[in-house]
Amino acid sequence: MIRAWRIVKAKYQKDAFSGEGAQRYGGRWNSPGTAVVYVAESRALAALELLVHLNASQLLESYVMIPVDFADELVRTVDPAALPENWREYPSPPGNKAVGDAWAARQESVILALPSAVVEGERIFLINPNHPSFSQLAVGEAESFTFDERLVKED
Repeated sequence: MIRAWRIVKAKYQKDAFSGEGAQRYGGRWNSPGTAVVYVAESRALAALELLVHLNASQLLESYVMIPVDFADELVRTVDPAALPENWREYPSPPGNKAVGDAWAARQESVILALPSAVVEGERIFLINPNHPSFSQLAVGEAESFTFDERLVKED
């Protein structure tokens, strides 16, 4: 069994596993129009994956951390060697989005394991909320999460 973590603004916690945000705006591994949910294999990685997208004032907003448990056999793992050479670049290259979009369209698994662009050697997971096996995931209770205020430095 794998436990992964998602951090979202508290006001969005009811829709945290809908894929709506990624569908609307896209992400490293999906284009706008493709619904996926991004989760990380640890609490710390979930925080870092979000932190790289926030400005100082956003760090002070109200967040929740939500665990999700799933069986190993629900996961398809992408070999990092099979990814585009520039997959870690920012902004995310189009080849990355093609990987996630094709996976979601084929419905070959409910979860896709990918390497983290933020922390080498760590993994993130994409969840397809439209996959027939989505109901096999166990989403846990949201708990309050705050970023350490030392992350916000005033000049």
